[in-house]
Amino acid sequence: MAEFENEVGVNSTAEQLCSRMGSAWKTVVGPFGLLVLASKDLNERTAVFFQIVRYRKELKLLMCSDQSRSSLLSDIDKTTYGTFVNHVGSFKEKSISLRVLVDHSIVESFGEGGKACITARAYPTLAISKDAHLYAFNNGTSTVTASKLIAWEMASSNDITLR
Repeated sequence: MAEFENEVGVNSTAEQLCSRMGSAWKTVVGPFGLLVLASKDLNERTAVFFQIVRYRKELKLLMCSDQSRSSLLSDIDKTTYGTFVNHVGSFKEKSISLRVLVDHSIVESFGEGGKACITARAYPTLAISKDAHLYAFNNGTSTVTASKLIAWEMASSNDITLR
């Protein structure tokens, strides 16, 4: 695996690292993940992503949910959340799983089969209904392969007939 940059803030929490680094910060491996509730022009987007960082002299898997660009509205909470995910084994040899559930303004993210969970709210003004898009991204300098990506669209509750 490629060499990693200098250690990231050893006195920082995972949330502080996610907030400071964001999804555009380029490192060797990551950030990589999904842009959900994204407008076509990407002016609105919620980034859910992983980044492999050197933290306290160890390689760590950082999982982030970045709401900082989730809405054009200025008077709402746009907190960025983050956590370190327990990852067993070599990052080079093993896949990393991410499951994201989106329902209008809720973004629930599960890393490594549920070892980490982040739930956040997003209030898009452009990325609504049929104008909400999903994109996969990798802003790192190393290649990351998505071996499987499955997206489902849930039926509207207005389309369900109760018996």
